[in-house]
Parts: sequence; C-alpha cells; structure tokens
Amino acid sequence: MDLLNTLVDKGLRRELPTRDEALAVLATSDDDVLDVVAAAGKVRRHWFGRRVKLNYLVNLKSGLCPEDCSYCSQRLGSKAEILKYSWLKPDQASQAAAAGLAGGAKRVCLVASGRGPTDRDVDRVSDTIKAIKDQHENVEVCACLGLLSDGQAERLREAGADAYNHNLNTSEGTYGDITTTHTYADRVDTVQKAHAAGLSACSGLIAGMGESDEDLVDVVYALRELDPDSVPVNFLIPFEGTPLAKEWNLTPQRCLRILAMVRFVCPDAEVRIAGGREVHLRTMQPLALNLANSIFLGDYLTSEGQAGKADLEMIADAGFEVEGAGEVTLPEHRAAAGAGCGAHTDADAGCGSHGDAGCGSHEGGGCGAHAGGGVCGSARVEVPAEARTDLVAVRRRGAGTDLAPNA
Repeated sequence: MDLLNTLVDKGLRRELPTRDEALAVLATSDDDVLDVVAAAGKVRRHWFGRRVKLNYLVNLKSGLCPEDCSYCSQRLGSKAEILKYSWLKPDQASQAAAAGLAGGAKRVCLVASGRGPTDRDVDRVSDTIKAIKDQHENVEVCACLGLLSDGQAERLREAGADAYNHNLNTSEGTYGDITTTHTYADRVDTVQKAHAAGLSACSGLIAGMGESDEDLVDVVYALRELDPDSVPVNFLIPFEGTPLAKEWNLTPQRCLRILAMVRFVCPDAEVRIAGGREVHLRTMQPLALNLANSIFLGDYLTSEGQAGKADLEMIADAGFEVEGAGEVTLPEHRAAAGAGCGAHTDADAGCGSHGDAGCGSHEGGGCGAHAGGGVCGSARVEVPAEARTDLVAVRRRGAGTDLAPNA
C-alpha cells in the first residue's frame, strides 16, 4: 500500500506525516489492520528493537479529587466504588514500588489525585522518591501530581525525580466537554514546566471518549509539538458511577489503528499502552506490542490489570524481551539531547520540526492521493463495540490496602 510505505519511510526519518495520512491510518478497514500493524511495527523496531519497557503505578492518594474530569473514577461526584485514602507514607510507597520492581519494572510512576500539589505535597513526594531510590538506586521515578506551580518541577527534579507525567487527554477543541475545572492550556503549561526543569516529559491521551478521528489526530499532533519523551495511550475504562460509563466505542482493531497512528506521528518516542488495554485490546494485546514499546505491569490506579505474570508471559510469547535496568530506553539522539527530540535541527526533521512535511502540509500524501491501492477507507462504518463491563474490576489490592499488590 502506498500510504503505509510512505509512512514507514517517514517514520524511519523521523519526518512528520501529513494530517491526511494520519487520518487515513484511522480510516483503514479491519481487513487491513494486520498490514497497518506490520508497517508501524517496522518503525517501532527501528527505534526500539524488540524491547518492552515495564512501568509500575503506585497510587499515593486515591479518590477525593476536586476536579470534574468526566473519564475519571476519582473525580468530584464520582459514585464509582473505588478505594479512597489519603497520602501513603514514604515507606509504604517504597514497599509498594518494590513489588513492581521485583516483577521487572524499570520505572515507578508515583501518582496522586487532586488538582495539583501544595508545597507540602511536594515535600511528601520528595521524601518518597528518596525512600525508593535509597532501596533501588537505578530505578526511574516519574511523578504525576496534577497541575504544577512555578518552581515545583525544579524541586521534584532536585529530589531525584526523572520524569513528570501530565496527559493532554483529548483535543483542545473538545477539552471543555470533558473537564470544566481546569483548561487545556493549564495542562500544556504543566508539561512545559516539567520540560523546562529538565524532567523527562511524559504526556499522552485517552481514546474512546466519543471523540472523532480528527480529535485524535489533533491531540497526537499537539503532543508531538510538545515533544514528550513518553506518550501513554489510554483506552477509556467506562467506570459505573462516572459520566462516561456508557461510552463503549472501542474495538481491538480500532485500538490497534490508534496505536499505529501514534507510532507514525511520534516514531522515536516511547509509546506506552496504558490503562484499558485489557478491557479493549483483550486477546489482541500481543499484536499491540508491535506498535508500543512500553506497558504498565500489573494494576492501574483504581482498576485491576492483567496478572503481572501473564504480562511477562505475553511479552515472551510474542517474541519480545523486557528492557533491562541498564538499558537506555530512548534512541541515542533523544537520550543525548536530554529533553527529547525538541533539540533536533531542521535538517533532522525531528519531532516538532515540521520542515516540508509539517502539520497542514498535505501535498503528495493526503487522503485520496494513494494511487495504486490506497487505503483511505472513507466508506468504512464503525460497528458499535460491545459493552464489556465484566472486564472492569475495581482495584482492591496493593497500595492503600493490606493485600499484596499485583506485580
């Protein structure tokens, strides 16, 4: 297929696809999904080989959030029957992290519900980072604490944090339909603060909230412009008791197309399959490893994930290998820059350097320009996905409980 060959060539050069090309990936038919996976897989293997990075979540503070994000089980007014607890002590968080690290995780993600941290909260998290790194010297620590105020990213960096996560989640045009208690611009500002402080920026999206293909492309292009090193792709978990409980819009094939589009637009970034993979990809999870080079091990913040042992078996059975603590995740040019591919010259055609094939430059590769067998697929009709509420399990183990974690 001309489209896929073009996208592979661009991905190997770190060249930005046109918007029409990205939309065409989402519009391919289910009959073509294996071709799409194979093409995006070439780009993934070029930059990351067959390594899979394992990440482990520790929910430092669960529920009781004043924000009204419609997708979130911890939101203001949520009736989801999730665990609710205040801050874990540093030794409790370190103990929880140890379980994931023993299972092969390379990065620990410390997450706390809320609008953003107070200075006292930054002190708490700093103490927790120290406790974890005292026990596990080489572990990567990513903090995810909400909107940052001036100087807080620098303090986290000084405390030993390696990265900061704050997702854009959806396009700027539809953000107000999802959340009203903060703005899209607030989120962009926090990612920029993390980047400026020398933290590795981690920012991604949530698919399946009723957004259009154009919305998905908008948010992924915005992410590329922000230039995070890591791009988590979440698939909405429709929790009962939240406004989006009835939004079952994803099929496994749709999820694969979304991951492929993200890989083509962000070819040399760490693409991570995050929440919802077990619910929506289901038995197609191994195929998704050909697109993403990173996953979460075990459970998520408020929902249970696949058994950690099953994750490791899946990776091995699919012909991939767990990335070791001594291996560098990012390609050399990104790792050397220290802050992602924003340091690329124009000649490199890197992320954020749009050159002759930038956002809005549709010549020569747009939808409808696929001579000789294009796969634009504009006539494809999405089949509504079956609601699999049986696959949504609220987390009752690990952090904040007396039960052993899933790692």
